[in-house]
Amino acid sequence: MRRLARAAYSTLLWLAVPAYVLKLWWRGRAEPLYRFAIEERFGWYRVDRRNDPASAGWVWVHAVSLGETRAASALLTALRAQRPGVRVLLTHGTATGRTAGAALLRPGDRQAWLPFDTPASVERFLSHFQPTVGVLMETEIWPNLLHAAQRRGIPMVLANARLSERSARKAKRFEALFRPVAESVPLVLAQTQEDADRLRAAGAPRVEVSGNLKFDVAPDAAQLALGAAWKRACGRPIVLAASTREGEEAPLLAAWKQQPAPRPLLLIVPRHPQRFDDVAALVEGSGLTCWRRSRWTDAPPAQAEAADVWIGNSIGEMAVYFSCAQVALLGGSFEPLGGQNLIEAAACGCPVLMGPHTFNFAEAAELAQREGAAQRVADIDEGVRIAVEFVSASTGTLTEVTVERSLGAALGPQHALAFAARHRGAAERMAKQIDALIA
Repeated sequence: MRRLARAAYSTLLWLAVPAYVLKLWWRGRAEPLYRFAIEERFGWYRVDRRNDPASAGWVWVHAVSLGETRAASALLTALRAQRPGVRVLLTHGTATGRTAGAALLRPGDRQAWLPFDTPASVERFLSHFQPTVGVLMETEIWPNLLHAAQRRGIPMVLANARLSERSARKAKRFEALFRPVAESVPLVLAQTQEDADRLRAAGAPRVEVSGNLKFDVAPDAAQLALGAAWKRACGRPIVLAASTREGEEAPLLAAWKQQPAPRPLLLIVPRHPQRFDDVAALVEGSGLTCWRRSRWTDAPPAQAEAADVWIGNSIGEMAVYFSCAQVALLGGSFEPLGGQNLIEAAACGCPVLMGPHTFNFAEAAELAQREGAAQRVADIDEGVRIAVEFVSASTGTLTEVTVERSLGAALGPQHALAFAARHRGAAERMAKQIDALIA
């Protein structure tokens, strides 16, 4: 049954190859990097391994997108401290991940796309690079890739691993396919005890709770300084809508227009770059004035300071956005999408208002609420009302401001910073486990 399930899965992927290529080409209209080196997606490389003696023995780390790549940065720092001179192969699935990953490379490292999970593609990938160990960040579970790695004796690690209840139910429905995949991973380093319990139930043989790598990602000091400069220059409070997803901006704007004037500045940062233009059009269509981050370099001009809304249409500047805002509304949490990472906001001293849907980061959300770094709200209307109330009481500096909180404690930047600092250490713990596999 298991062999048949994987055969059926492989056949479906093989049939989907033309659609997959078209999707990459289509997304390349807005993000040209998707059209770069498409042959790598199928395990073909421009350098022949036989003529490249360095192309073997890699410590391979796969970080599919931007969030995973940021988490991988902390792990790579700890790995390099454990094993100086380690040669890293960094793979990605998205353009934002690959762009961010380029900054993590050191001399001798390589970067590539993760191949599409067809048997032939993953065999070519593993034959070309011959990694010593493979590290998959968070929930990147690919049946053919892991089967081929197990057959070749390549130890694989699922690092910073998480498995929500929803994903666990899906894995249960397709148990014939996914249980052997979980059983083939010799080491799983889970974020929380709840994640560990679900991963063990899914079949993972060895699961250890190591914490969340995202607590170990230090915000860039230059970005923090730039955000603070924007805050001083703006002359009025800033409310950030961070990593918003489709379906969230229209209700946000409707709620925002209900607030009495003068309103704070609203800064919207869409989660996906291909939606920058759509969100800007939505803002302008609502009758609010809009300025895009791409229209200035370091300091926003006077016209931008007078606008109703800023659109954060840049990549890799979330620390700037968090540090210039007094409070953030957490994107992905106001629709049933599971929420986004709130740890980076806390590390920048930006408290968070989150909607009802945070199942992708359940423990971090609960801890943040308990420790005064975040507050749960019922919907976007309540979130906007409390955000405006919060910044109206704030002086714009790192002061504690008490707003409506069911737990009674103040919601404020100092609590956010303390929360982020309190839970660090996952990177060193994971690096020791991975280094033992390399040895």
